[in-house]
Amino acid sequence: MTDKHLQAQTDTTASSMAFLEKAAALLGPRGLTQDGDVMAGWLSDWRGRYHGAALALASPADAQELSALVKLCVEYRVPIVPQGGNSGMSGGATPDASGRSLLVSLRRMNQIGAIDLENRRVTCGAGVVLQNLHEAAEAQGLRFPLTLGGKGSATVGGLISTNAGGTQVLRHGNMVAQVLGLEAVLPDGQIFSALTPLKKDNRGFDLKQLFIGSEGTLGMVTAATLKLIPALAERRVVWAAVESIQAARRLLLHVQGAMGEALEGFEVIPHPSLEAVFDYAPDTRNPLDSAAPWYTLIELVADQAQAESLGERVEAMLGEAFEQGLLSDAAIAANETQAEAFWGIRETVPMAERAKGPAKQHDIAVPVEKMPDFIVAASDTMTKAFPGCHAVAFGHLGDGNVHFHVIAPEGSDRAAWEAGDGKAISEMVHDLVTQWGGSISAEHGIGQLKVDDLARLADPARLHLLRSVKQALDPLGLLNPGKLIP
Repeated sequence: MTDKHLQAQTDTTASSMAFLEKAAALLGPRGLTQDGDVMAGWLSDWRGRYHGAALALASPADAQELSALVKLCVEYRVPIVPQGGNSGMSGGATPDASGRSLLVSLRRMNQIGAIDLENRRVTCGAGVVLQNLHEAAEAQGLRFPLTLGGKGSATVGGLISTNAGGTQVLRHGNMVAQVLGLEAVLPDGQIFSALTPLKKDNRGFDLKQLFIGSEGTLGMVTAATLKLIPALAERRVVWAAVESIQAARRLLLHVQGAMGEALEGFEVIPHPSLEAVFDYAPDTRNPLDSAAPWYTLIELVADQAQAESLGERVEAMLGEAFEQGLLSDAAIAANETQAEAFWGIRETVPMAERAKGPAKQHDIAVPVEKMPDFIVAASDTMTKAFPGCHAVAFGHLGDGNVHFHVIAPEGSDRAAWEAGDGKAISEMVHDLVTQWGGSISAEHGIGQLKVDDLARLADPARLHLLRSVKQALDPLGLLNPGKLIP
């Protein structure tokens, strides 16, 4: 090492120590730690695909503390990696291996404000866990209309930052549709506050939209005002067998026509995925007496005014579907326990697929009407191009978003396969999605997993806008470097 390099390293170390001393004074012992055991669980992503290092883990108590911390980071040029529940699927909350970044957890900002019953909304901190928000709303006879398998760890801030979807998007939309107001700390430490929702506000751009889906690259969400809706008075959950993914699409159209806004969720699961669930969770049972190539999971709901007629309407709709040959068999959950068991099968599919061995998972969207043909064409392309692999698709057919997994040949070495065929497979899948007019990221974000493919495949105008906004708001590039923005 040259004297010049040695001096630079010494200066960096001294600067880091000075920064940490000031950060510790600002945040106190609850707000800053360098304890390796405490930090370890937050330095890898949920899938175990990405691993990093950090100067420390900061946990500010509120927006004011975070604002002061960000100003300190700007002074010392310390990169910031924001983190919610660390349950993301694209490595968007994992620091790099340099150890220069400060990991910032927003989980202490977990206050749920008083629920506004008249206006059906609530203001809560970014660290509120989704399941806790559900329970708070339900206690007041309302509900928050977004749910997903990771509701026990996902936080409001993370859901906003990735514009999360879930199983109720078909009726209620992504997280963007639930956000009425927002507070965020900007890259220079300023606090942007727009928590009070207005029906009309034409003071230029709707600035809160900048932070929804920005993955912590433009600012850190600290609080949000969220939309609530009336609690369900009645629901019916149906497990139905169909002969093909195209038949599932025809059934979807039939249900939409017959049930209207009562249709809240429409999921598809191929039989190989159901068998994977049986292997992974042997106590699981097929809701039907016989196997079929594909299954649909249909959620139908009603408020108080429509509750009494829901059962009859569902039975009539299914009867017509049978008469038209749209399904071969169906079961209506007899009670809430059985309904949750049906949904439990769907929510177990990702874990069951991972347990089978190495696989490349793709969170994709194409236009809804094209999705069945895309699944067939892409599956055929993958199995021909990579002999021994097999493809499965499952998920939210109703909104044109499925999880398209390509599973490695049996006995494959995970590391070697993922670095070789696995990488080529993902590039080919993303190429196909782009050719079909779709998105390489439907609901899990770009993170660091897809940043190279976004740079390769995105429209130049989109890339220009992404980079220009990032440069304008974060010219030092300190917020979540290496994520989302190619």
